[in-house]
Amino acid sequence: MASILVIAEQYKGSLRKVTFNALGFAKQAANQLGLDLHIFLGGSDIGGLAKELQGYGAKAIHLADDSDLEVYRTEPYTQAICALASEIDAQMITGAATVQGKDLFPRIAGRLGAGMASDIVEMLPDGTFKRPVWAGSVIARVRVETAQKVVSIRATAFEAPKQGSDQAKVNKFNISLEEADKVRVEDMEETKSERPELTEARVVVSGGRSMKDEKGVKMIESLADTLKAAMGASRAACDAGLVPNELQVGQTGKVVAPELYFAIGISGAIQHLAGMKGSKVIVAINKDPEAPIFQLADYGFVADMFKVVPEMIEEIKKRKGA
Repeated sequence: MASILVIAEQYKGSLRKVTFNALGFAKQAANQLGLDLHIFLGGSDIGGLAKELQGYGAKAIHLADDSDLEVYRTEPYTQAICALASEIDAQMITGAATVQGKDLFPRIAGRLGAGMASDIVEMLPDGTFKRPVWAGSVIARVRVETAQKVVSIRATAFEAPKQGSDQAKVNKFNISLEEADKVRVEDMEETKSERPELTEARVVVSGGRSMKDEKGVKMIESLADTLKAAMGASRAACDAGLVPNELQVGQTGKVVAPELYFAIGISGAIQHLAGMKGSKVIVAINKDPEAPIFQLADYGFVADMFKVVPEMIEEIKKRKGA
């Protein structure tokens, strides 16, 4: 029977949250199209992760446990996934439009000669897809004409399904990865932080250009640490050199949808809103009452961030102490 193939994303032996958002979309699509659900899981020494993927309605979990897949590289991952897609007659290959996904899925589509819909937020009953364009101010409808389709999803648009008791078969998928040597990873330098990863966090505290200097940045960092939250920033703050680019939230940065999002000293340019408007609760602090961010915020403080934030930190510490 034809199938839909979900690409699970893992890093250093842990499944990324976006994998389960992708499963939420895939279950919906599989039911709508009458396809079997299959999962591809690649990496090295990751046998234990397959159990975490059971209970989500998959017919099989295909485990490609190979040292050549330990660190993500386009060529070996593309080769393995395309070979599996052919073996299981995958009519749709899907996963999250993360940094990895944006590199991987176009390559898969090119090799398979399949049409692709990227960063989609909804699949309609007629088989067309919705995706945001122009920083989310317009929603486009896309139809993929090829029989085989590659679809990357905006993870924040889909809920992770609840885990059931069904036990998918774990299939060890072996393939000779002759393309593994085209690119070799010599070294990796990671930015280490005790804070949660930005796209995985339940709470995100973001600061804008109004942080002004190192003192302002430390104030936002202090609030994030008090809340055990991830730290984000606007593009203006990153462009000004106040914080590193990997903290940027927005159209040209990372897309987040935490349970709680603080936008501090951020005016609310459409570029920034495109990356965080899916947040469950949004709190904005800005001294400009006309700032666009207040149109989206659930709670807003028209106030000087340098007065309000220290007071918030002290109050949170008091309540934690109590």
